[in-house]
Amino acid sequence: MTRTTGLPGYAEHFSEPEGYLDFARYGPPSRDVLDATAAALAASARADHTTVNDLMWAEPRARAAAARLAGTDTAHIALLPNTSTGLFHAAFGIPSGVVLVPSADFPANHYPWRRTAALGRAEPRWLDARPTPDAVRAALTDDVVAVSLSAVDFRTGYRADLAAIREVIGDRLLVVDAMQGLGVADLPWEAADVVVAGGQKWLRASWATGFAALSDRALERLEPTLTGWTGIEDVAVFDDTEHPVAPDALRWSITNLSPVTAAAFAAALELVERVTVPAIAAHVATRVDELIDAVRAHGGEILSPTAPHERAGIVSFRLPGTDPARVAEALHAQEVTPSVRADSVRLSAHASTTAGAVERVLAGIKAVADSR
Repeated sequence: MTRTTGLPGYAEHFSEPEGYLDFARYGPPSRDVLDATAAALAASARADHTTVNDLMWAEPRARAAAARLAGTDTAHIALLPNTSTGLFHAAFGIPSGVVLVPSADFPANHYPWRRTAALGRAEPRWLDARPTPDAVRAALTDDVVAVSLSAVDFRTGYRADLAAIREVIGDRLLVVDAMQGLGVADLPWEAADVVVAGGQKWLRASWATGFAALSDRALERLEPTLTGWTGIEDVAVFDDTEHPVAPDALRWSITNLSPVTAAAFAAALELVERVTVPAIAAHVATRVDELIDAVRAHGGEILSPTAPHERAGIVSFRLPGTDPARVAEALHAQEVTPSVRADSVRLSAHASTTAGAVERVLAGIKAVADSR
């Protein structure tokens, strides 16, 4: 189906239902991704002496696209199967010291630091506040060696000011979980030393895709404690000796990843690149404004930031006196797909989201309000 009210050049690549508003949980992939996956699998089913080597070319293609998106080069990019793998690499690379971590962050950014602390390496210090530059500054002490946070908060869509936080922390490492922002928010990723993101949400590459972008400072300071047999020099030489780790970001490789998912990831990243992140972000900002207005029209309380510079694609809200499950039921009746939490409902729009999706939300919330 053609989505004439989505972002031109982007929306027509997708076919999710009009009311799908759960991109912060999963972004349905494009037909480009489906085609790339099918082609790679079909080639693997007819394998001959050239097949595996040919399929492996998808990895450098995906790394190149990821580098362009992150504003760096391929020497600073490692493909990963998910965000958590990258966060564990970063956490286990810090031998000692304190790492500031928001206490309300997504658990993927908690458990790596809990595990390193249990082994006597880096220890988390929980930041019991929104990670604003001022809050980070107030929590800094001499023993803090790094700050690890989400670029965009998964609950509210609050967008961290990465550039200002970099200024505040100085030469310390800045580790960023970019899952809820990469590809949909135009952020200064170069301010971070480690940027990690899976591809199954806003990048719309489906599961088992992702990458890390590492700065020179990260390559210099992070110990390669989780380097596997594919993260070394002379990887194809099997001489029964330990090889030096790769000099670049490939040292974060543990083993070969799927060339099928690499092909899918490359297709997804290249679509974002063609349309551009600023264009995607502008369309999403318009839809977010409309969703906020729709929620407020019938007494909804917005839990997300309303200032444009503080938000990305997420709108979290509640209707006072109404169980979020009841709100979700009314939205489902309008064929809207939200995320439902114990205390709130979360809507997340992408560049393929149409004005019709907003109308469906408005109708669902009105139905709840009228029933009260």
